[in-house]
Amino acid sequence: MLRFMCVGDSMTIGSAGEHTWRYRLWQHLHTTLPTPSTLVGPRTALHEDATSYAAPDFPRSHLAGWGEGWLHMAPVIGETVRTTRADVLLVSLGLIDLGFYTDSDQTAANARLFLTEARAANPHVRAVILPVIPNIRAETDAPFAAEVARFNMLLAKLVADLDSPASPLLLASHPPSYDIHQDTYDGTHPNASGEHRLAAAFADALHQAWEVGGPYNLLPQPEGA
Repeated sequence: MLRFMCVGDSMTIGSAGEHTWRYRLWQHLHTTLPTPSTLVGPRTALHEDATSYAAPDFPRSHLAGWGEGWLHMAPVIGETVRTTRADVLLVSLGLIDLGFYTDSDQTAANARLFLTEARAANPHVRAVILPVIPNIRAETDAPFAAEVARFNMLLAKLVADLDSPASPLLLASHPPSYDIHQDTYDGTHPNASGEHRLAAAFADALHQAWEVGGPYNLLPQPEGA
């Protein structure tokens, strides 16, 4: 069984009544992988310990938290990988770090530590990492937007430098056609269409680079299509 672990912040953990991109991705993997797979992690709740998923019947385990970033996940990822026996990490982090805790260089250093600790726990772990995606603060705060752009550049270099045949790393592309005014409910957190687009970013990276699963075919169709 292939064991995926979703690692992220508020966009990954989700709130009460949401499906979450984790669910959308699991739907996709469940129907496209020829062998069984599951989602693993030490946590199962939504934000503020809510349990009312819009679609509760899926493997809900994850490593995500509201207000958490690379800074918070780097110290716990090693033990988490060991205990869950995760094969593939699906990581969406960085916005919180840059917004509240660390600059782009420090955030990249924490990302490096995260990957080092994950590999120490499982030398063959694979990871797909999403850059910091468009958000409302970057539209109105030029210095913050510059830090996001710089971090994404450093992250791309880090992934290229650390990629290895034994423990492959992928940098996912930004979600297809992602529009913060259409795909979020507040300029940052994904609504239903945003959940699909985040899931597609991970699914397409897995399929195109490693032939894991298939092309993501669950994206909402435009009205009238």
